[in-house]
Amino acid sequence: MRAALLYGVLGSLALTGLAGAPATAAPPPESQSPAQLRQGVRIAVRAAERAGVDFGSCPASEHLPRSVDCGTVKVPLDYDDPRGEQIKLLVSRTPARRSVPAGGAGPAKRSMGALVFNPGGPGASGTYFPLLANLPEWRNLSHAYDFVGYAPRGVSPSAPLSCQDPAAFAKAPSHSPARPTAREKAERVERAKAYAAGCAANRGVEHYTSVNNARDLEVLRAALHQPKLNYLGASYGTYFGALYATAFPDRVGRFVLDGPVDPAPNRVWYANNLLQSVAFEDRWRDFRHWAAKGDPVYGLGATPHEVLRSYEKVRAAVEKKPAGGRIGTAQLHAAMLKTGYADDYWPIAATALAEYLEGSPRALVEFADIAPQDYAGEENGNAVYTTVECNDAEWPTSWATWDQDASHVARMAPFETWDNTWMNLPCAFWKSPRQQPVDVNIPQGELPPVLILAAERDAATPYAGARSLHRRLGGSTLVTERGSGSHGIAGGANACVNTYVDRFLLEGRTPGPRADCAPHALPTAERRSLRD
Repeated sequence: MRAALLYGVLGSLALTGLAGAPATAAPPPESQSPAQLRQGVRIAVRAAERAGVDFGSCPASEHLPRSVDCGTVKVPLDYDDPRGEQIKLLVSRTPARRSVPAGGAGPAKRSMGALVFNPGGPGASGTYFPLLANLPEWRNLSHAYDFVGYAPRGVSPSAPLSCQDPAAFAKAPSHSPARPTAREKAERVERAKAYAAGCAANRGVEHYTSVNNARDLEVLRAALHQPKLNYLGASYGTYFGALYATAFPDRVGRFVLDGPVDPAPNRVWYANNLLQSVAFEDRWRDFRHWAAKGDPVYGLGATPHEVLRSYEKVRAAVEKKPAGGRIGTAQLHAAMLKTGYADDYWPIAATALAEYLEGSPRALVEFADIAPQDYAGEENGNAVYTTVECNDAEWPTSWATWDQDASHVARMAPFETWDNTWMNLPCAFWKSPRQQPVDVNIPQGELPPVLILAAERDAATPYAGARSLHRRLGGSTLVTERGSGSHGIAGGANACVNTYVDRFLLEGRTPGPRADCAPHALPTAERRSLRD
């Protein structure tokens, strides 16, 4: 489950858009300038340079081995008051191994400094990143770089946010209507209002933004005593990585942006989230094509339509009687959504559906259930996601607008549209001040080379966003995995992609403005559960 490990699939996080925009999308707002982005950072940077990071043992809550060190970095809650209240970000690290592995690529006889990682979200923690140093795909880089992960502001344990009681948030079984009635829509509006109010109860909630995540990266760089920031940002991590490059171009080291968000100001975030649902419909169709070819193994049907009918049978059954007493339609949908993020999940999802229809719910329950010990983390991730995106930009404040746009998109993309709408609807009722999105647009020559990675059929961050970011970061390189759709491709199953990443991070070499890789092989059709 490499993709799930690296990019932290959390519901419908890490969202972006396609080529068009809904009819009701707002015109591009006035953007913040790079000078505004740098506001208050210099004072925080000087303090971080003096303090450094005192690495030691990691908190038990992180479940990290003793080989990983942890420390904290102080950043201002409010960069308009950089000497005021400080919050602590948890940082994890494993040092470079200081030698060249057998057959390794590139000169790595000494450490090249820190490689800082963010897995996206908003709402995901990257403290596990040092563990990847032990995997074969990352071995060359682990001999050159200190692997550094961190929990961004708001993400536990870094001044964590919460908008609802975690047990209530993860209550199971719960149901999500495929075609909501007027009454069900009204109920969802009331839930969204309550959730927005719960988020507003967090003190300083207005300071949890993408702009501040970018500023925090600069403070982290200074605390690590790095002259330049070497950075691997995935999914949403590409967005505030691009904001960092806009604000601090002279501090950009070797940047890899994997699974890019479209940073166009008029896409952040309402249009992006709506249009993502269209991409998930395409990826859901990819899964059904694959499952149909595996009909001798799964028995879900020999055509994509027959596989869809099998899924709808399971959905109807768990709506009447939740699987294992815990898996209703909401839990089923969240589990099946993972098929859009990574084809690693396809055999597990197909097995879960097949065995349920054969009379055994065990595999489905294992795949779709959330353990009680994970409730707080799930709610915290959703709270950060909601808070950051609602703060980042203007959103429609009329439910009629949301209803009109979602109803239109759902006619062509029913699989994800309404669930995506419910997830983001608290932003319609947000009370704290909204920021204006930054216009990421850096002319060629003002940045060192930046490596952008994208899968052509990525649903979570569709390929149009990669092309947009490539145009906006002058001199960048776009590496495309053609014909594939897993979300996040660095360190994955494609040796071509990994070679480009190694050459760039170890030697600074890029293949020119664009390069293509053939798709990685799809998983074999076989019965497999989450425990296998």
